[in-house]
Amino acid sequence: MSEKSSNAHLALWIAAAELSHGELARRIETAARIRGHRQVSPDTTRIRRWIDGERPRPPVPALLADVLSEAVGQQLTPGDLGLVAAGPALDGIQLPLLTEAAAQTLAGWAQMDLFMNRRESFKLAVGGPLILAAERMLTGTARPLVNKPRGFGADTTTALEEVTAFFIKADAGQGGGLYRTAVVAQLAEVARRIQDGVPQSLRPRVFSATADLAALAGWVSHDCGRYASAQRYWSYGIYAAGEAGERDRGVEIVTRMSHQMIYLGRPRDALALLGIAARKARLPAVKALVASQTGRVHAALGEVRQADAHLAAADALLAAGLGEGVPQWVSYFDAAEHAGARAVSARDLADFGQTTRCASAYFEDALRLRKPGFERVRCMDRIGLAAALFNEGETEKGAAVAQRVLDDAARIDSTLVSSRLNTLLAAARPHRTGAVDDMRAQAKEIAASRPTIIAA
Repeated sequence: MSEKSSNAHLALWIAAAELSHGELARRIETAARIRGHRQVSPDTTRIRRWIDGERPRPPVPALLADVLSEAVGQQLTPGDLGLVAAGPALDGIQLPLLTEAAAQTLAGWAQMDLFMNRRESFKLAVGGPLILAAERMLTGTARPLVNKPRGFGADTTTALEEVTAFFIKADAGQGGGLYRTAVVAQLAEVARRIQDGVPQSLRPRVFSATADLAALAGWVSHDCGRYASAQRYWSYGIYAAGEAGERDRGVEIVTRMSHQMIYLGRPRDALALLGIAARKARLPAVKALVASQTGRVHAALGEVRQADAHLAAADALLAAGLGEGVPQWVSYFDAAEHAGARAVSARDLADFGQTTRCASAYFEDALRLRKPGFERVRCMDRIGLAAALFNEGETEKGAAVAQRVLDDAARIDSTLVSSRLNTLLAAARPHRTGAVDDMRAQAKEIAASRPTIIAA
């Protein structure tokens, strides 16, 4: 296989099929005749031209996909073979089901992201393309091709695990804005090394750490307002989790994609993603996370019965215990995190006149239960509590809580915190007291350096 191939995806799949160019041409001609396309009669020169970048006209892309699918025992599309513009390219979130080719796509995403610096480089995937991509990545099985792996050794794998753990801890404490570029650059280096091959004995560790790093890259990108970039890193995180044999890890990452859809005002897309996650989840902790998140989305839609059912299902799973050895990547989901979801649900249901307990009580539960090390989410809970108190008519108490948290909010570089501050300012708008005016003035100072906050 030439390293100069213009269509690396097609070249890799032909290599995976272990077919000579002559045999591939013969099979394509046979398939074409069966389907009535007697004009299709490629030769080895034509196969070489396709690998070099020439794009064949229909029906050849579909015939190629069918022939190679049969040869490798895995369903392929013309997009997987790099034969259509919507294939595994920088403008989509699909990944080719080949280890090295997927890493090559990831490297392209990271390089484009870093090159564009402060501008979003990609188009956001929503609706059908997003849902189908998530389901495919959760069920696909990747195939490695490099026979002499040299990308990772035991020491570099340990280093990858350690640096990923450092970035995860830093993000939870200070927000991801300061670290995002470093995280993406680290992911780009990992992608380069994966293309050089991963020893079979190290594959679970390498791809588990890479899934964690990609999930984090997606989260810090989302937290910085780079939503389409976030989708791409998450999609690779799901893919890497599959390579590591950790399907539930991929499910957890799908819940992050659903969280983004809620944030961007697309709750039906969020529910569709969570429906896929619910069908794939196996671990009790992941099932509880999916149920909690699903209840939250139904609450945002004012669907009381569905919200109560899913939130109650999460309650029951938490009450029964999540079992021994909950993986680190989902250990953040606990009673505190669920209380936070219940708080936001109660807040949203109150807008529909449908709630039995005040949102402020759930926010207080979440704050009481939070473990050390989650300063960003603790800050968000406190801002949420202040906003809930304003909505519930507790003006002075809300102002006091808000004033105590604003200093912390100013130190955390996070659009998620900024969004929660917008909610606070909206809740405070009807109230005009000295304490509220002081709080509003302090929030305006933060807004001056945070363009995502709308000062009120």
